[in-house]
Amino acid sequence: MDGMFQKINIPRVRLAEQVYDQILSVIDQGLIGPSDRIVQEKLAEQLQVSRTPIREALFRLEQEGVLTAEDRGGFTIRTATPREVDDIYEARQAVEGYCAAMLASEGNEQKFATINTVIVKTEAAKFTSISQYYNANRDIHHAFVLATGNKYLLEMFAAMWNRSLSFGIFRLLSPEQLSLTLTGHGPLLDAIRTGDPDLARQAMCQHITDGKKLQLSAPPLADKQKA
Repeated sequence: MDGMFQKINIPRVRLAEQVYDQILSVIDQGLIGPSDRIVQEKLAEQLQVSRTPIREALFRLEQEGVLTAEDRGGFTIRTATPREVDDIYEARQAVEGYCAAMLASEGNEQKFATINTVIVKTEAAKFTSISQYYNANRDIHHAFVLATGNKYLLEMFAAMWNRSLSFGIFRLLSPEQLSLTLTGHGPLLDAIRTGDPDLARQAMCQHITDGKKLQLSAPPLADKQKA
């Protein structure tokens, strides 16, 4: 096979990826709202780069479901529908509820201690941005799924949480609501520690239902529910 392939030279960090990271960071920090319009020309001027990497980054964000294309080359942040929120949280209940039941049946105290360490450390931290709250909540729930040792459950967990990120669900919450997303994990672990799979599954599903209610109470989604 000698001579069939040629060396591929790819820059370590492409310009379009840097633009993508900056746009996503600004969105996650809540500096751009659902009603704000993102214009390619203005963005290129602010970042002092050509329109090509701007266009690549914006189209990538559109494909991932973060942005919606508007007239005249503009984009706006995509807001999930109440149905999409329902679907995501129901899928989470199926996977994470099953994981809770598995852990309760196994009754491995060492695993419980590891999960508790993540909960205590994360809930005690101070966060200032939407992305920090999102990552913290995901890390706690990831600890439960990781403890099962099932890589396929982990893949499904990652897919659902990545979809939540692209829908921008957390971006709709107020600071007070964001702080509530990091509560209730200790009692959840206590329910799993009882060794009762049904109780553990119910506790996880109720915890996720409470999170869904919090999301659906955010103004844009609440308005869509009334329409």
